[in-house]
Amino acid sequence: MPNKAYLEITNVCNLNCSFCHGTIREPKFISVKEFKAAATRLRPFADYLYFHLLGEPLLHPDLAEFFAISEELGFKVNLTTNGTLLKDRKDVLLNANVLRKISISLHSYEVNSIGMSLDEYLSMCFEFSKKAAENKKIAVMRLWNKGGFDSLNAEILEKMHKAFEGHWQELYSGYKLCEYVFLEWGELFDWPDKNAEDIGSNHSCYGLRDQIGVLCDGTVVPCCLDAEGTIDLGNIFESDLEEILSSERAENLKKSFQTRNVIEDLCRRCGYAKRFIK
Repeated sequence: MPNKAYLEITNVCNLNCSFCHGTIREPKFISVKEFKAAATRLRPFADYLYFHLLGEPLLHPDLAEFFAISEELGFKVNLTTNGTLLKDRKDVLLNANVLRKISISLHSYEVNSIGMSLDEYLSMCFEFSKKAAENKKIAVMRLWNKGGFDSLNAEILEKMHKAFEGHWQELYSGYKLCEYVFLEWGELFDWPDKNAEDIGSNHSCYGLRDQIGVLCDGTVVPCCLDAEGTIDLGNIFESDLEEILSSERAENLKKSFQTRNVIEDLCRRCGYAKRFIK
């Protein structure tokens, strides 16, 4: 059963990253009532709750209330942000007992004009990461751009070494800079898209195995990369999640991942899934 749930609290973002799929869905911010209903139905199936699929979660005005609801339900919350609003939302984040990890996509800077210099942006991200560590929250600064949009990486690393002096412990995915603070590498990948090339059926996926996604309109999808709700398994505001996950389409999809005979057209056109091809 999945143990990670991606609950998209908004599909609106303040940036326009070329590596992100984006969406043609109506802009939406989930309401407190909708969040509580969805989170309550997700809780029996997941211990970890993520506040995104698309969108910038720090834009949501009810973020503090979402943290409070998540704490009441016993979730461990992880959050991913482009980092541009860390200064504005710092207190909400640092005061959220339920927040376990915050991931900051530093690679967002290179492909956007965000109204601040690289030094200003990095100083804000570094300062926040240190404050998060003081509060025993994991801060992961991401450079998920290996293979493209990575011309600033050397400069970013130089500045990061000055901000986080001392020995960096090498890990399989990057480095531990100090207690609770990490740098994470990642390959640039193409999101699944119905117009992308068909990579074939012989691969697998984490979808429905250890994760599910819920778009801000309640649509349940198998993974955190179905940006348009193409694989619509049902609506969490209308049906019990157990019923949705036991539907014929969901069961067939799970089986296709287990047997490495992928049947869904979108999953056969997923750039991330290329790493699972044998």
